[in-house]
Amino acid sequence: MLALALAAATSGPRIVSLNPCVDAVLMQVADPVQIAGISHYSQDPEATSIPLALARRFKATSGTAEEVVALAPDLVITGSHVAPSTINALRRMHVRMLKLPVPETIAESDAQIRTIAAAIGHDAAGAALVARIDAAVAAAVPSHGPPVDALIWQGGGLVPGSGTLADELLRRTGFRNLSASYGLKKWDVLPVEYLVDRPPAVLLSVTKSRGQPDRMLSHPAVAALASHIAVRPYPFRLLQCAGPTIITAVAQLAAIRASVAR
Repeated sequence: MLALALAAATSGPRIVSLNPCVDAVLMQVADPVQIAGISHYSQDPEATSIPLALARRFKATSGTAEEVVALAPDLVITGSHVAPSTINALRRMHVRMLKLPVPETIAESDAQIRTIAAAIGHDAAGAALVARIDAAVAAAVPSHGPPVDALIWQGGGLVPGSGTLADELLRRTGFRNLSASYGLKKWDVLPVEYLVDRPPAVLLSVTKSRGQPDRMLSHPAVAALASHIAVRPYPFRLLQCAGPTIITAVAQLAAIRASVAR
């Protein structure tokens, strides 16, 4: 018990995270003894952005104020999708909170990592993670060739467009996101007819964490596209978070571009 108390005293504040993307950052910048609780999404195979074996080492909450307070945190880090009732209850109990928006650029993600790291007393670890992410992005930039027309297409035809992190990652790795050419908004639905009429060179089909393909790929018109465009799987989890997930995302995008640019 004394050893645990000393570890807690020297590592920094006890943290409860209610956001799976923040969980992924904490795994990189916090001492394990600091992490009092994580989001239950991080222990869901379909939603996690961290290895399940790692996530299951920590207590998970469903996001209720009662669960959070029971863990006696010094700091609660929340996202924009936490229930207002939970936020209001924690405020009434004077629980210290850090509420973070969804990063929509690499720069915003880097700044958010630094904010989290500073809040938990690990500035150097935050800077190191930012350096790894920025190095991965730089390494994923293609050395030659024009941008390749591409589209990220997920269940129901939902497409990330201009102003999203996914759009920046596509551009950084040598693709041209065709979302705007269809007249789509930031996040919008692309009908199958439009896709078939003007297909991209590369269709990144969003898959679930267990590798299940988008059911829309079985549509006869979409299946026929595979004979003359490149259809590649793109894991759903890579759309969910910024932070360290960017490292995996740009590596996968760079590999896909290299495979189609030969």
